[in-house]
Amino acid sequence: MTTTKWALDPTHSEVTFKVKHMMFTNVSGSFGKFNVTATTDGDDFSKSVIEFTADVDSISTGAADRDNHLKSADFFDAANHPTLKFAATKYEKGNGTDKLTGDLTIRSVTKSITLDVENGGVAKDPWGNLKAGFSLSGKINRKDWGLTWNAALETGGVLVSDEVKIACEIQLVKQV
Repeated sequence: MTTTKWALDPTHSEVTFKVKHMMFTNVSGSFGKFNVTATTDGDDFSKSVIEFTADVDSISTGAADRDNHLKSADFFDAANHPTLKFAATKYEKGNGTDKLTGDLTIRSVTKSITLDVENGGVAKDPWGNLKAGFSLSGKINRKDWGLTWNAALETGGVLVSDEVKIACEIQLVKQV
């Protein structure tokens, strides 16, 4: 097969997350600057090298004070760890939902995670570019990467949940 290189189409992609706040509502956030590259055998993503990076400084939750706290040493420590990284180790095709396993690095801590993947397929856009689309979702425990800051609530429970829900919409364009 022919080796194919794919690059991120940033205008049609997003990386978002949700975290429970005060035990009863979700706060959503996103990374504004990120990159994904993939190398495949032809158009077969089950045999691929996939790498993702996100600029921690680009985190946005819609509240500047919260964003600055997330960038601080209490959470991501952007000054010392400016980039999140994910390197895929396995892509498994399933019935409707594929699985992508890889090593996620946050704050210089690397742990394996598995994400559910809805593979939207490969198609040409109106300008003749070959594109591939994916919806990814999963959950991680932020404490596994040393993101342990929290505050106890007067009513019991904590301010920030340990579980972080991840949702990504990724569109790649074949490089010529």
